[in-house]
Amino acid sequence: MTDAPVWDPEQYRRFEAERDRAALDLLLRLPGDLEPREVWDLGCGAGQHAALLKRRHPAAAVHGLDSSADMLARARALGAGVDWRQGDIAGWSPDAPADLVLANASLHWLPDHPGLLRRLVGALAPGGVLAVQMPMAHETRHHALMRAVAAEGPWAGALETVATIAPLLTPEAYYAVLAEDCEDIDIWSTTYLHALTGRDPVLEWMRGTALRPYLTALEAPAMRTAFLSALGARLCEAFPARPDGVTLLPFPRLFLTARRR
Repeated sequence: MTDAPVWDPEQYRRFEAERDRAALDLLLRLPGDLEPREVWDLGCGAGQHAALLKRRHPAAAVHGLDSSADMLARARALGAGVDWRQGDIAGWSPDAPADLVLANASLHWLPDHPGLLRRLVGALAPGGVLAVQMPMAHETRHHALMRAVAAEGPWAGALETVATIAPLLTPEAYYAVLAEDCEDIDIWSTTYLHALTGRDPVLEWMRGTALRPYLTALEAPAMRTAFLSALGARLCEAFPARPDGVTLLPFPRLFLTARRR
């Protein structure tokens, strides 16, 4: 059995500006009258959004939860007055009912979204807000290429049972679950056109997130290098660089906000 995939803060930060755009767009849609006392950032990563929420709501108790010790070490270095905790979202429950639960680019790694959303809504105080952003990654061209290359090379046996990002539910399905106990439900999607630069930029983008389970499973360095080389070639063919050196990567994301009745 392989170890859990490891988050590399430096690799993730290579495209921090592009990844951060969706989180900021989500935060802009929080209700203007929300004055939270208990705030949780689930999958807080390096902590910049929990720190932003602490600055926005200085009287609130702000908690950041992440499974990665390396990410939390970077978060603690912010000195933001946030309560940082290591743990998994799948087993999380708050110490007190939450007034705001933020889950930015974290829930798509978890199964059973109807059950998951019901549990997160159940952790909210009356009037509390759930705010979620999830990459719609499974359907994208670069993820389809990743799965195809994983299934067709000498590494296929080692990668056959590796779990990757699953398809999201339809917006209507998410609405139906949230409507059981919430009001003011808002669900929308946005496709960002990221202008990436550097060598093998789409491959490097994926190394920070989606490729982690595959790279963890490929313990032999030579096999890992061969897999990345094959995938990089396919990605460069599918996403060629423009004459100015920019590679364009369309990336869709799903957003939802809801307020518990």
